Amino acid sequence: MVAVLAVVLACSGSAAPASRAPRATSTPPKAQPTSGGCGRTQAQVGAVPAWLDVAAVHVPQLPYVIAVPDSAAGFLFARPLRAGHPENPANKILWVVRTPRQGSSLQVDGRPLGTAGIIVHQSQPANSFPGDIYPSIVDVPDPGCWRFALQWATGRAEVDLDYV
Repeated sequence: MVAVLAVVLACSGSAAPASRAPRATSTPPKAQPTSGGCGRTQAQVGAVPAWLDVAAVHVPQLPYVIAVPDSAAGFLFARPLRAGHPENPANKILWVVRTPRQGSSLQVDGRPLGTAGIIVHQSQPANSFPGDIYPSIVDVPDPGCWRFALQWATGRAEVDLDYV
């Protein structure tokens, strides 16, 4: 069948056009820095690392942060994140972990950057899909740069987020 198609195409009387318009490509935009991160964390929009490309999660205009080490990330639904207990929008962060959560909760412990002691603690259950995701609302009492330690069954990471 392929051979027949090749012969038909080769014998067709139509000449190829002298020039063709370039095809539109669907290359995703490269990651660009944006506001939302602080300390050692840079917030970005655009293309995400391959391990983070969860189709049901990724929206090209949605800022995201990659933790240190790069075993977790957070998609920031509120822009900017705000101190207190804001609504409309709330401080929604969708955490995505790179290594299997094995049914364990995600522990999120936060403190202002440069201070000791945990001020914010959350435990997010492993009950969301697709993939290893944890939706959360992460509120802090005061504005500034906050460091969050993330821990789940097979990993640990830290991320710094700016709250206004």
